[in-house]
Amino acid sequence: MAAVLLSAAAVAACSGKATGTGATAGSTSSTGAGTSATVGPQNSATPQPGGSFTMLEETGLTGAWPTGLDPATDGNGSANQSYLDAIYGNLFELGANGQTIDDLATGYTITPDAKTVAIHLRPGVTFSDGTPFNAAAVAFNFKRDIASAVGDKPNWPVSSITTSGNYDVLIHLTQPYAPIINTFHDSNVNWIVSPTALQKMGENAFKLAPVGAGPFTVVSDTVSSELALKKNPHYWAPGEPYLNSLTFKSVASDEAALETMQAGGVQGYEGMQTPQLASAFGQQFNVLDVPSTSPYVIQLNTAIAPFNNLNAREAVYYATDVNLIDQRLFGNLHPVTEGFTAPNGLFYEQDVPGYRTYDLAKAKAAVKAAGGVTVDLMATQSSVTQTVLEALQTMWQAAGMTVNIHVDQLANVIQQFQGNKWQASLQTAGAFDPAAGLGVNFRFGSKSVFSGVHDPKLDTLFAAATSTLDTAKRQQLYDQAAEYISENAYAPFLFPVNGWNIAAKNVTGPGLTTLLPASAVRPEILWAQVGFTGQ
Repeated sequence: MAAVLLSAAAVAACSGKATGTGATAGSTSSTGAGTSATVGPQNSATPQPGGSFTMLEETGLTGAWPTGLDPATDGNGSANQSYLDAIYGNLFELGANGQTIDDLATGYTITPDAKTVAIHLRPGVTFSDGTPFNAAAVAFNFKRDIASAVGDKPNWPVSSITTSGNYDVLIHLTQPYAPIINTFHDSNVNWIVSPTALQKMGENAFKLAPVGAGPFTVVSDTVSSELALKKNPHYWAPGEPYLNSLTFKSVASDEAALETMQAGGVQGYEGMQTPQLASAFGQQFNVLDVPSTSPYVIQLNTAIAPFNNLNAREAVYYATDVNLIDQRLFGNLHPVTEGFTAPNGLFYEQDVPGYRTYDLAKAKAAVKAAGGVTVDLMATQSSVTQTVLEALQTMWQAAGMTVNIHVDQLANVIQQFQGNKWQASLQTAGAFDPAAGLGVNFRFGSKSVFSGVHDPKLDTLFAAATSTLDTAKRQQLYDQAAEYISENAYAPFLFPVNGWNIAAKNVTGPGLTTLLPASAVRPEILWAQVGFTGQ
């Protein structure tokens, strides 16, 4: 552990529109979220028209879009939400208090039996290619997205999707699905492509120069390096977007982002993760602390050795001193949790009955009972995951395990999951609503390629939680699911890791300088409302 703490010290040394309030059937109306501190004041001033904005994104996660930016085929999905929001806009946005905000949709209606959901579209909108944004276009997208094998699609129990007139799309369900509106916030159905442009260009060309109805259009796309956008003259909201141009650039690390911003010419950095650098950024820029709705989880592949053995899984639980990692690497910034929810999301449960906590003697005994444990532990590359993996490696080896670690870019991690030969992976699990795209089904559902668990009983609990319209019952069922995961030692949880959004002092915008709840790992940045204050 001493080596890990030296590594952390070295990192530290480097630093010198209209709102809809209707609740989804069965959803809760409060996030349960507390306030979050910022380094420097939040900038909520009114933007002035004009200007060019450059946003940095870290290469390992959000700074890579190797499969392009078509929501139905984008394997990075929610990780690329900033690009997708800028190009496509949203049907619905997640507002400051967890309410649903109308964007390209003006609202929704749910029938009394909760089996038909009508999405009401904003009339008169066009895609940036001039073609109509209407019910036929949105229904086409819904069907295509749900049929996709790689996109971040929702788990709706759909029987059919139809239209009613030009501006109503009807989602017909086989059973009630309580979180249906919340699932828009981090799934591909929220981003609508132009069917005409897609057909004319073909999927391969479209994903490199996508066409939507959002605030910006694509000028150039150097995949996983730089995405240049310009103001959409056909955007539906008068006066928006404020910016004339928006450019996303990949950067290697939080330290590199700090140096780049200090050099000038760059106005923002999304999702900085190194706590020790927050004060260094704060000396020159606005720094917004963004609480996550997604706890870190150590996923275990229970289909193959060594974690098809309960003793091996128990060994990982007992060998992991989560409180020490939080204290020494993150300064106790994060509430240690034992389940798949976080304080800033719905249905939070911090303490799970019977959860196995750190006990080195029990860890050693479990390793012995398993006949030894040799494990490869991977993670998606970021500025903090390497350090966390080193801490886990040190702790697990102290319990007698043989541990190899490696970090990789998101696209390569996805390939590892698809091959199903991985053993353990440090990832995030959760979303604002547990049923949403990157939520509990994504990491623990039998049908998900990104799951290490294939347990019908767990699937049944998840299905029951989404089909009930009673919020108290949903809470109870998710609590039962968390306890069942714990009982079977399917995957130990750590804590939700905050990010920090960095912006120049004269920048303002929701999600960038004023706090919004994270739809999944990070909040949306509402790019149509981002601009310069002129100060």
